[in-house]
Amino acid sequence: MWNGQPPNKRKRRMWIILSSIVGVIVLVLAGLFLYIHSALQPVNEQSKKSVEVTIPPGSSVSAISQELEKQGVIKNGTIFRYYVKFNDKGNFQAGTYSFSKAMDIDQMINMMTKGDVSKNAKIKLAIPEGTQLTQIAAIIAKHTQYKETDVLALANSSSFINGLMKKYPKLVTKEVLNKDVKYPLEGYFYPATYQFYDEKVSLHDILDKMINRTDNTLQKYQDDMKKKNYSAHKVLTMSSLVEEEATNKTEREKIASVFYNRLHDKMPLQTDPTVLYALGEHKKRVLYKHLEVDSPYNTYKVKGLPPGPISNAGEMSIKAALHPATTKYLYFLATPSGDVIFSTTLQEHNKQKAIHITNKK
Repeated sequence: MWNGQPPNKRKRRMWIILSSIVGVIVLVLAGLFLYIHSALQPVNEQSKKSVEVTIPPGSSVSAISQELEKQGVIKNGTIFRYYVKFNDKGNFQAGTYSFSKAMDIDQMINMMTKGDVSKNAKIKLAIPEGTQLTQIAAIIAKHTQYKETDVLALANSSSFINGLMKKYPKLVTKEVLNKDVKYPLEGYFYPATYQFYDEKVSLHDILDKMINRTDNTLQKYQDDMKKKNYSAHKVLTMSSLVEEEATNKTEREKIASVFYNRLHDKMPLQTDPTVLYALGEHKKRVLYKHLEVDSPYNTYKVKGLPPGPISNAGEMSIKAALHPATTKYLYFLATPSGDVIFSTTLQEHNKQKAIHITNKK
């Protein structure tokens, strides 16, 4: 159809429009390139002052980039994060670093990768998986000025717990105040190595840092927890059972499946570590007389999960508690060699027990 314009004129107009669009895109890309290039340069090449930045253990690249930007040693945390990801970096070591605003991003990345820290930690606390509050108190007492009684007093104080409930509302809930719970924050102190650069660090800050690590870990699984309608308390409780029963050779997901299968069938969990926790003692073997202990933690006498965690748990056990294997197992048996044998029936379980335990004595 004739629209009143010669063909050549229409072509010239289209060419002008396309050229303008391409020109705008080129300008935008050039501007973006210059912006990114600028963001990767030193904040102030003339600066001679150093800025100390502390990278806590387990910090994500996102958290590190925010801290570096907050301290003014990089221009843009987002660009730093993507630069690290694009260059396949990010295995940074914890510590306190002395950065200068005259440094470029590559220099900082190299320092954090090598662990080129400006000063060593004054206090280092190694908290293993499967550690109970009383044991954590002993570790803290060994390496700090605080006594075990100080740790237990603070961890059990209502003011401290109420403060945590406000600070970590998804993690620390009223479930910890259940009258049957032995220690409200048992299982909430994450297993990791914690470094402190002030030898006079407060006990409050030490415990809060451990709680914070648990909160950060569970944040990654919020979607899973919502889908399953699991509270943090339930996840940590189940995780602690898996942690206590696991061995180096164990598939934790299978152990979790046994517990969930027994809960589904309304069977008592009958897991020995809960009996030992109820007794408040560490024994190599659980005897029949121990199974009679009168406690809400005794899963031989009380059905369902115990009132709360019986120790802390690592992320592998947390994952297993949220993603158990799909099995029909109702029993498992740990052999002296550390292997774990799973069974679907009591008869099969007793047979394995006779082979690997009874006849080995």
